[in-house]
Amino acid sequence: MSDVPFGFGMSDRDPERRDQPGPGDDPFGLGALFGAGGAAGAGTPQEFLAKMPLFAELQKLMNWSGGPVNWDLARQGAISALATGTQPASDGERTAVAESLRLADLWLDQVTDMPSGVERALAWSRVEWVEQTLPEWARLIDPLAERVVAAMTGALPQEAMAMAGPLAGMMGQMGGLMFGAQVGQAFGRLAGEVLTGTEVGLPLAPVGAAALVPQNVAEFAAGLDQPADEVRLFLALREAASLRLFAHVPWLRQQLHDAVHAYARGLTVDREAIERGVTEAMGSGGIDPSDPESLQRLLPMLEPEETPEQQMALRRLETLLALVEGWVDAVVAAAAGDRLPGHGALAETMRRRRASGGPAEQTFATLVGLQLRPRRLRDAATVWGAMAQQHGAAERDRLWSHPDLLPTSDDLDEPLDFVARQGTGVDDELRALTDEPEDGGSDSDSDGGSDPEKG
Repeated sequence: MSDVPFGFGMSDRDPERRDQPGPGDDPFGLGALFGAGGAAGAGTPQEFLAKMPLFAELQKLMNWSGGPVNWDLARQGAISALATGTQPASDGERTAVAESLRLADLWLDQVTDMPSGVERALAWSRVEWVEQTLPEWARLIDPLAERVVAAMTGALPQEAMAMAGPLAGMMGQMGGLMFGAQVGQAFGRLAGEVLTGTEVGLPLAPVGAAALVPQNVAEFAAGLDQPADEVRLFLALREAASLRLFAHVPWLRQQLHDAVHAYARGLTVDREAIERGVTEAMGSGGIDPSDPESLQRLLPMLEPEETPEQQMALRRLETLLALVEGWVDAVVAAAAGDRLPGHGALAETMRRRRASGGPAEQTFATLVGLQLRPRRLRDAATVWGAMAQQHGAAERDRLWSHPDLLPTSDDLDEPLDFVARQGTGVDDELRALTDEPEDGGSDSDSDGGSDPEKG
């Protein structure tokens, strides 16, 4: 009997040839796996499996220890979904994107004092969008996934623990696989339609990078009755305006992250549903740690119960996103003016895109259950447009000086009333917010701002 696993190696029928392997003794070319010494170089079974690509990849996924979401799996899943449909940006597309962003910044200089936030212009493929935005997604999603995985593990009943045996110790890896599979599928779909680096309402690209996805822009423009170069310039205006806002308002990015994380801190799950679902899955053999799709079937039982704290966090996030989107809408409208004949039609197309469930709404609905209401976006745009008309662009932009100056969700219910109360009083209110108390303490949070959902 051969000492080599799975029957590969030298034949036992000729003892004199045991130490003299011939060219026909390794028909499958596996000598490199075991080393020159045959079985002596095979090592442990785990080492052997690690040398086989399929098992090595599975072992890599199961040994993930980088956090509650297996981002390796998410990346692979997203790229696999795009494998046959993605195209790299051509030199001509990169030049066109750079020129559109340059012209957009020139136009924006005339309607806002906020300096340009564009340090470099990028034309991404769909795969590049996935790879370049994953670090920012990880900051947003990991806190949510961590709470759900902890709840899933802590809610296992004793019966399920006994039935699971060694599998019980793998719940963290299983949770990472489940979320990795879900996130990967979502990103694959999102990468196939997202147009810019900030379309979901957050700066996902590296700092200073303005990005368009030419393949998606071309497909988007093909369905419109507008010249392709005007569509690209319109999207470049939106991207450049978003980067100005996030570069000039340093606390804004952190406020958005804090709103998502506040939701995660209040996360609770239905423990009884987890117990029932895991027990049933264990009993039917329905949990296969090597099959992310089977693991993903556990996710419906992990739907969070919405608490008052979460409702408050979601309201805060919704308001911030609406204010960002509304400011971008208003500033782009002012910059485009008569320069871009199709601006009105393009702006309406973007509003319909959001209302029908565009990339931003789909993403946040998947991650945090947030439904972006178009009414909020219109009301926010009304605030910014009316502020510029009644008080000037400088007073409009000065509201971003401190989070407590921004309109709240209640203010957006009556946007014109909010605008009527503004003006010269902004300076006095800002001084009151930023002046230090006599005891030397600070009246704002350490992150540079307080909750915009005040009062």
